[in-house]
Amino acid sequence: MTALQYALAILVIVFSLIIIALVLLQESKQQGLSGAITGAADSFFGKNKGKTMEAKLAKFTKIAGTIFFILALVSSLLVLFGA
Repeated sequence: MTALQYALAILVIVFSLIIIALVLLQESKQQGLSGAITGAADSFFGKNKGKTMEAKLAKFTKIAGTIFFILALVSSLLVLFGA
């Protein structure tokens, strides 16, 4: 393996750990019976949804997932084509 392949492998591992941490930090979407009773209140507070910590965690998870996918694809192409 070349130094570039080692660097990409380390980055893939780091981003996989970041994704695991971000997913574990997010709250569950399952609300149960209390969510059915207070459904109208959720739509009122939904206007500021983009500013909450949950929205930021979701955004960072999407970004980290995209970077992870690109790194994994590039590293597999380097192994496949022997660059």
